[in-house]
Amino acid sequence: RRQQQQKLRFDAPQKLQVASSGPEKMIALGIEGSANKIGVGIVTLDASILSNPRRTYVTPPGHGFLPRETAKHHLEHVLPLVAEALADAGLDGPSSIDCICYTKGPGMGAPLQVGAVAARMLALAWGKPLVPVNHCVAHIEMGRAVTGADDPVVLYVSGGNTQVIAYSEGRYRIFGETIDIAVGNCLDRFARVLKLSNDPSPGYNIEQ
Repeated sequence: RRQQQQKLRFDAPQKLQVASSGPEKMIALGIEGSANKIGVGIVTLDASILSNPRRTYVTPPGHGFLPRETAKHHLEHVLPLVAEALADAGLDGPSSIDCICYTKGPGMGAPLQVGAVAARMLALAWGKPLVPVNHCVAHIEMGRAVTGADDPVVLYVSGGNTQVIAYSEGRYRIFGETIDIAVGNCLDRFARVLKLSNDPSPGYNIEQ
């Protein structure tokens, strides 16, 4: 457990140097498949979301999702989602993309591998830089982009983590965390006991 926690003392994202029509016009295509949802997003450097289609692997009420079956679901949907994302964004194919990003972890191994392999394939085929992204940093940076916060103290609550995180000395650092079960994991287990639907998510259906 301590080794897993240590990995979350992560560096902040660095600026990527790629050829484009200007830094304000840089466009990235990202693949996220760390759990039961597979998504392909296209965003600009200023965090404008051009498209974000997703597909969710839904299991029967009372059941969780296994890595192998989840990976199979992602494999079936990832390339169609890439095409859908490009179409939704109104882009003229790969020539409009400056870099390819993918979730490198934390997450479920087999589903993560599907996203990583797809991203590498696209980067090679399209001749684009490949950018691995820390899942936890992505959550924080997304929150910063949406709220406009400059230097936030973050309560990071997910399926695998419940932590207080802030930026210090050149990286994000964990200043406190749960010592038993993550809030997201607790909600998932509670929903399974009550046999609530997993569509769109256990937490959503608990709120309802």
